[in-house]
Amino acid sequence: MSGPLYADAVGVLQRWSAPDEGQERLREEYLAHLAAHPEGMWKACKAGHITAGALVVDPPRERVLLTLHAKLHMWLQMGGHCEPQDATLAGTALREGVEESGIAGLRLLRPEPVNLDRHLTPCAWHLDVQYAAVAPEGAVEEISDESLDLRWFGYDEVSAVADASVRTLLARTRALLADAPG
Repeated sequence: MSGPLYADAVGVLQRWSAPDEGQERLREEYLAHLAAHPEGMWKACKAGHITAGALVVDPPRERVLLTLHAKLHMWLQMGGHCEPQDATLAGTALREGVEESGIAGLRLLRPEPVNLDRHLTPCAWHLDVQYAAVAPEGAVEEISDESLDLRWFGYDEVSAVADASVRTLLARTRALLADAPG
């Protein structure tokens, strides 16, 4: 059941430099999970599975696009389950970002993950690998079937609507944006 996406996920996690001890522990837990569960990329793995997503930032880099998840009723970044056609985690994150935002032409802020977040969902533990993506100029969002709403939030508005995982992802993304060229 392992394949190119599994190999990519292992490689990404092996190479990733975690920004702190908590992220390092998660990185090691993700790698141990994949070693124990070759099927750990797929939703069918009830012991938990890798998911991928992206926090979408507007072109002026002042707001983020969040989705009001239809099943969880929470404001979250775009993201979800890996699919058989996915070849890389970064590609999964971009695919999910485009599908859930309706914005074509998203580009990753950097090719490496920004954050890891492990959380329990109705289907199983999600071992989420989170990226950041920048929307192209003139991007217009379009709500998907997986969302109740889709809305741009200024950085200072996110803490009022989102949970700690989204706030952490935003803080780490903002730090990268401060160091990134236009």
